[in-house]
Amino acid sequence: MARKPKASQSLGERVRAMRKRLNLDLDQLAEKTGFKAEYLEKVEEGKIAPPVGTLIQISRSLSVDSSALLAEGKMEERRRSYRKRTKAYSYKNLTPDAEDKHLWAYLVTLDPKKEHEMVVYRHEGEEFVYVLEGRVEITVGEEATVVKKGGSIHFNSAMAHNLKNLSTKRTKLLVVVFTP
Repeated sequence: MARKPKASQSLGERVRAMRKRLNLDLDQLAEKTGFKAEYLEKVEEGKIAPPVGTLIQISRSLSVDSSALLAEGKMEERRRSYRKRTKAYSYKNLTPDAEDKHLWAYLVTLDPKKEHEMVVYRHEGEEFVYVLEGRVEITVGEEATVVKKGGSIHFNSAMAHNLKNLSTKRTKLLVVVFTP
C-alpha cells in the first residue's frame, strides 16, 4: 500500500507523487487504469479535473484508498481559494467567515472595458453569475456569452472561465461559487 501524500498538494501532485513512489511511469499507469497516458498527464498537471469514477480507478491502480485522492487536501485547497478571493481588489466578500463552507458569494466590480484578473481561471465546483449593473462577456471553455443587467449564467467552474466588462462604466456582478 502506497504512503499517503501531503494534504497541501494539489490533486495532480498527489497522483504524481503516488505514481512515482510505486516507480511507475505514465505509460505503466495508463496500462493499469485503462486511461491514455496523455490524459493522466493532464490530470497530474492540473489541466483536467477528472470525475469521481476516474479518481476511484486511479486510486485502485495506485493501491491507495480512494479517499486519498477524493478528500485529502480538498479542505485546504478550498480555504486557499477563499482567502485569495477575499483579498482580491475587485471582490467584496458577502459571506464572511465562510472559509470552511461550500458556498461563497461575492460582489465583483469590473472596471470599464477591462478583463477581470481572476483569482483562479478554473476550480472545482459550480459558479453562478448575476449581472447587477453593466454588460459582461463570460467565456466558459470555448463559448463566450454576453450577459446584460438582470441576466445570469450558471456553469461548471472546472472549465476555464474569464470575465470581461464590455461597457464603458463599471460592471457589478453577484458571483456565487460552490466548491464540493
